[in-house]
Amino acid sequence: MSNVNEEYGTDSSSDFTEYWIDLFLGIKGNEYFCDIDDEYIRDRFNLTGLNSEVSKLPTLIDIITDLVDIESQPEEHRDVLEHNARILYGLIHARFILTSRGLNKMFEKYRNGDFGYCPRVHCSLNPLLPIGLHDQPRLASVKLYCAKCEDLYNPKSGRHSVVDGAYFGTSFPAMFFQTFPQVIPIHTRDTYVPKVFGFKLHDYSKLNRWRELQRSKMEKRLVKNGIEINNVVGGFIDPKPTEDKVTTTQ
Repeated sequence: MSNVNEEYGTDSSSDFTEYWIDLFLGIKGNEYFCDIDDEYIRDRFNLTGLNSEVSKLPTLIDIITDLVDIESQPEEHRDVLEHNARILYGLIHARFILTSRGLNKMFEKYRNGDFGYCPRVHCSLNPLLPIGLHDQPRLASVKLYCAKCEDLYNPKSGRHSVVDGAYFGTSFPAMFFQTFPQVIPIHTRDTYVPKVFGFKLHDYSKLNRWRELQRSKMEKRLVKNGIEINNVVGGFIDPKPTEDKVTTTQ
């Protein structure tokens, strides 16, 4: 009997410490989250300021780390405590994924394509990263950032579209690519230009020429300052041979 108590009675047992987190990560719509280390959650320094976002912070920490079973709480308070525990986990998550440990966990999810792939054709299924438009909660849902076209997209699934963007924060992709520069994609110069029977439309053609002019100016400035831009991390693919000029329609 004593062996049973020793096995299941300690606070540090891994069978207990990740139970609530495992349940949270198993909820449909929470696939973007990684598991936060227990030690990080229990360190009060990492939670500075979060007591203004949720009430009963110590109780919520104990619930998340399974030091307290939520079923032991008064029945009329369980729903509120569970709701606030999920909010707290999300807010802690935004901080954790900026740490070395958190970035490595998110790198594995990025490499596995857990956040999806860019829908833009010319990005060739470049993996996406979650990002928040605000660091304050309840302002905007999570978006997905593509480092190849440097644009934002809404998640495909409706269950991901309701996840608060503050649970990932505005700084995560920039910190991610600073930590893992080897995965910064090489940009493509390809853009889609509408045509009718092979002829470029005048207005679209004019806009496309303006875009190419601005990019050409930027490339010249970079080269002038001694910055290599072709086939380097974050640069461009070598330009294709210039095509013959196509007559535009009015």
